[in-house]
Amino acid sequence: MDGEVLLFFEKHAGALPVFEKFKNQVKEAMDGVCMKVQKTQISFYNRHMFACVSFLRVRKAKDMPTDYIVVTFGLNRREDSPRIDAAVEAYPGRWTHHVVASEDEVDHELMGWVKEACDFSAVKRARR
Repeated sequence: MDGEVLLFFEKHAGALPVFEKFKNQVKEAMDGVCMKVQKTQISFYNRHMFACVSFLRVRKAKDMPTDYIVVTFGLNRREDSPRIDAAVEAYPGRWTHHVVASEDEVDHELMGWVKEACDFSAVKRARR
């Protein structure tokens, strides 16, 4: 286990297995992915950042699971699902989505969105 990752989860130790499940599924399903641990998020990149894990407040505390991560990913469209806690069009045709995920919620549906974000990131042009 990477020391930076352990430090990131120091105050959220119960969420570490959720992250490990997510990270392992990303690495298994997507080629050429790099991971960068930062102060407030852990980012996943191919050509560009396509997803990150954080503890961003997207729900009231009483509505949060005990152990969770917030998965943020970008798509070229708005995904309408009750699982999406927030979605904003940061740039025309680039939607940022936030999903709260417990370990059981790191599933086929979430990973499908993340895979789509990875594919979208690999082909999108840089902003000028």
